[in-house]
Amino acid sequence: MKKICYLNILLSALLLIPACQKDVTPPQAYGPVPDENQMAWHEREQFAFIHFTTNTFTDKEWGYGDEPESVFNPTAFDADQWVRIAKEAGLTGIVLTCKHHDGFCLWPSDYTEHSVKNSPWMDGKGDVVKAVSDACKKYGLFFGVYLSPWDRNFARYAFPEYITYYRNQLTELLTKYGEVSEVWFDGANGGDGYYGGAREMRKIDAGKYYDWENTYAIVSKLAPKAVMFGGPTIRWCGNERGFAGETNWNTYNYGDTMYQGDVIKRLNSGDENGASWLPAEVDVSIRPGWFYHAKEDDRVKSPETLFKIYLESVGRGSSLILNLPPDRRGVLHENDVRSLLGWKKLLNEAFANNLAAGAKAKADKWRGKSKLYAASNVTDGKKDTYWATDDGVTSGTLEITLPKGKTLNYILLQEYIRLGQRIKSFTVEAKKGDKWEPVAEGTTIGYKRILPLNGVEASALRINITDAKACPLISNIEVF
Repeated sequence: MKKICYLNILLSALLLIPACQKDVTPPQAYGPVPDENQMAWHEREQFAFIHFTTNTFTDKEWGYGDEPESVFNPTAFDADQWVRIAKEAGLTGIVLTCKHHDGFCLWPSDYTEHSVKNSPWMDGKGDVVKAVSDACKKYGLFFGVYLSPWDRNFARYAFPEYITYYRNQLTELLTKYGEVSEVWFDGANGGDGYYGGAREMRKIDAGKYYDWENTYAIVSKLAPKAVMFGGPTIRWCGNERGFAGETNWNTYNYGDTMYQGDVIKRLNSGDENGASWLPAEVDVSIRPGWFYHAKEDDRVKSPETLFKIYLESVGRGSSLILNLPPDRRGVLHENDVRSLLGWKKLLNEAFANNLAAGAKAKADKWRGKSKLYAASNVTDGKKDTYWATDDGVTSGTLEITLPKGKTLNYILLQEYIRLGQRIKSFTVEAKKGDKWEPVAEGTTIGYKRILPLNGVEASALRINITDAKACPLISNIEVF
């Protein structure tokens, strides 16, 4: 008798579930998708670049390669301060220029004498790379390395021997300092230099000389969790001024000549139908130069400028790498620190209170009428739930009910990019009384899109996905 009762209860429960929810097929990936390393990179959002070498002491941007090791001698070196300040500013990691174009190495490399081991700093026993790596571990930030492919000091640059040298140094960096999360390959290659005393111009075919595929393989083997900037996983944004394109596709046709002509514009916007997931990283310095120059102490970017850069980089679906050049003491200058912390204060004030958290959300359509893909997923605070439409449906509307009497300054949107980037255009409307008024519009969304709402007062917002490459997937909406 009890078995029959339980069976009746189970059957009754099943009958209460609408048929459309029982067998709803989940959306399939559309086009290229991020791998786990790229996904982790997206989620890091903003991090620091550190440019520090002999240039810091010679007042140059690009060292020629003939600088004596003796010029490198910071008087109060403090990598702990760099990383601590970066964390306080909301940055998630550090990418260190371990060797710039001048060839001077910030670690005691076994393969050259042109390094810290022959400088007066710490009597030649110092290791900047280790100090930064250790500080990143202490403060819980990720660590990355920049190793310039161009070396104006090495005598055999532009000859086959240099490739072995370069890979040996790359191997040192990837095996001696713990986990590396990003490797930076600069696009500046070949030109005049010291070259061990030759003092001549050397040109190379950057596409062939470095045999990049075999160099990338070294990174994949020794740092399996690392993304590669300028390589097969992360692209340059096409400028060093701090902005991604308003239209910003994470997809790109990798393998094209990456730094010539119209390609610069494409780097900024990506390729809508690109064959590879190759998102853009936005690199910019807090000062006019990449290395510290005392004459630029009064030209540090203001907190307001850094906030604008944030909106035009992270707020357009890219990640931001902000350069912080230590001064000749070996610390971040007071003006830089003041601006960084002021920027963090602006971010905290702007994005502290998400008015859409847990808010009522509804949609004009959702996949199979299933709760798995309902509008409520966009305000539940969970990154792995999302609203979706049926296959073949490339538009839809979401409506978020908001607290009354609130001034709205920003809306933040996120696609569920694990299944690809899809949305091509959208609009945002605000409800004032009984009327809907347009307040914002955009093209791509990607990992994250932030748009200003300019202080509008509204009881609800309506997001209209007007076009997409496949059924749209929205994982998160926040309103501030």
